[in-house]
Amino acid sequence: MATLLINGKSQTVDVDPSTPLLWVIREHLQLTGTKFGCGVAQCGACTVHLDGQAVRSCQTTVAQAAGKKITTIEGLDPAGRHPLQVAWIAEQVPQCGYCQPGQIMSAAALLAENAHPSDEEIDRSMSGNICRCGTYQRIRRAIRRAAQGGA
Repeated sequence: MATLLINGKSQTVDVDPSTPLLWVIREHLQLTGTKFGCGVAQCGACTVHLDGQAVRSCQTTVAQAAGKKITTIEGLDPAGRHPLQVAWIAEQVPQCGYCQPGQIMSAAALLAENAHPSDEEIDRSMSGNICRCGTYQRIRRAIRRAAQGGA
């Protein structure tokens, strides 16, 4: 049994401590916004926050996450009003949408550390997130918009 603090709520799950956090989030807790992409921490689709840091949940074990604050896309702002969520819509970022939760979670971690990143800092921070549709320019515009506080 493991107790995890996910989106501000304590959750107890009966899993092996070596289970990837991604599978607990998706399969046990039914929080399906976090996506499975590659399984080897290369695409960023499974990005969540662990104590405010962006991590790949496909390679983070339940044991590593226990006792830490976990935030998924559902917990970023349940009403969808986080500045990044608003900017994502305003900039029409999603095309297929599959990578977008991971993109937003990585961008949120960036803005929490650097409220006004340069384009180079955005590109560097977001380089671990793959968008198969190629919406990188819209992603950068949305991050800049959120950083400026505009919707």
